[in-house]
Amino acid sequence: MLIEDKEYNIKHLHYIIRSAKKKDAKYLSKIRLQIDGETENLDREQGEAFIDESGFKQIIQRDTESTRNLFLVAEVDGRIVGFSRCEGNELKRTIHKVEFGVCVLKEFWGYGIGRNLLEESIQWADSNGIKKIALNVLETNEKAIELYQQFGFEVEGILKKDKFLSDGKYYNTIVMGRFND
Repeated sequence: MLIEDKEYNIKHLHYIIRSAKKKDAKYLSKIRLQIDGETENLDREQGEAFIDESGFKQIIQRDTESTRNLFLVAEVDGRIVGFSRCEGNELKRTIHKVEFGVCVLKEFWGYGIGRNLLEESIQWADSNGIKKIALNVLETNEKAIELYQQFGFEVEGILKKDKFLSDGKYYNTIVMGRFND
């Protein structure tokens, strides 16, 4: 599904949040690879589950055509610096919900990009009859957990020792959800 472009000016940074387009596929492949190497907050290490340009084109087309999916990008001066996805399905038992994920290049942390991608996704979900947004977050990502709670997400569970990180330790994954009555 598509949304209208929205402009933001935060701390002297001007950016746009908009729906992903097929022309973005090449850049999305590159920044996803870069972001995966910048933080351990995500599920992948750099290079794992690589999606090439054609793979992103397929995802963008599917998400654009589906009323249950939303693929957003954040753009600064024509450069994609982050993105988010809401992915749902047509199964009767789970048609009411979507899974949310977000990532932003580290050099653009602190400008509200993740927050605004989340807020746009929530507005889209609420206006399209989606009752639940679900997500997973690493227990050490306290800023993200706090942000999600500000938007009405609640802890639904903990996946114990779910991630093995570079420090040789296991970490829990927090399962969160936001339900819109």
